[in-house]
Amino acid sequence: MSDAGAHWGFLRPLTPQHVLIVAVVIVGCGLLIALVRVLVRRSAEGAPSHHRLVILRAAPIARLIITIAGFAIITPLLVEPSFEDIVALIATVGLALAFALKDYVSCLVAGVVTIIENTYQPGDWIEFGGAYGEVRTIGTRAVRLVTADDTDVIIPHSMLWTSRVDNDSGGKHTLQTVTHFYLAADHDGVAVSRALAEVAAICPHLLPGSAPQIAVAEEPFGTHYRIKARVAESRQQFAMVTDITLRGKERLRAMGVAFAQAPFARTA
Repeated sequence: MSDAGAHWGFLRPLTPQHVLIVAVVIVGCGLLIALVRVLVRRSAEGAPSHHRLVILRAAPIARLIITIAGFAIITPLLVEPSFEDIVALIATVGLALAFALKDYVSCLVAGVVTIIENTYQPGDWIEFGGAYGEVRTIGTRAVRLVTADDTDVIIPHSMLWTSRVDNDSGGKHTLQTVTHFYLAADHDGVAVSRALAEVAAICPHLLPGSAPQIAVAEEPFGTHYRIKARVAESRQQFAMVTDITLRGKERLRAMGVAFAQAPFARTA
């Protein structure tokens, strides 16, 4: 056995033939991975659009399989383990997996807590991890949100330990929307409040039997109006805000009310 093999104990004596085989396997795996990547991409580009992503998904799977196969071929050529070496290797791998999977276990525990405490459920509109959207699925590791822009956002459950969760719907099919108006301070506030309430009351997305509420606050730049109205279906919340905004602006312009101007910095 060579000095390296004697030092490590579990290494076989390295011969030129072994070194050549290892080199061939490494180079072959690299070339095979590159070939698979090219073939998969060409197949995906030539396939129908609804099959493209499914085909592209095969590339990382094939790369993983080739890499594992390469290790399986090389390892018997280099390693001649004893019982003690196997025990030590298993302990080392177990410890490494414990550190590597601690975040995954944290996600699993947070997912269980989420389900038990019913923090959110599919169909809820929540703001979590800086993203706002509808909960589509609650997996073992993460929650999947779909935003108003139809973007999938995957958020690990472990963020529950350090981030706040704002649940707008709370298991109901309806939620409260808020539409903002910023007006110049010099106007008839009572008339404006009445007009905005009338605009919100005839919105086609308003929950039947509910009444809009108007909140007013003076700001340095003017008057801030907030129209709080409950939408009949949570997925229509953005359509409701758009409808109230457009018809509200039209009504205010007809009344001759000026809108607040955003402050700007003067340049020398």
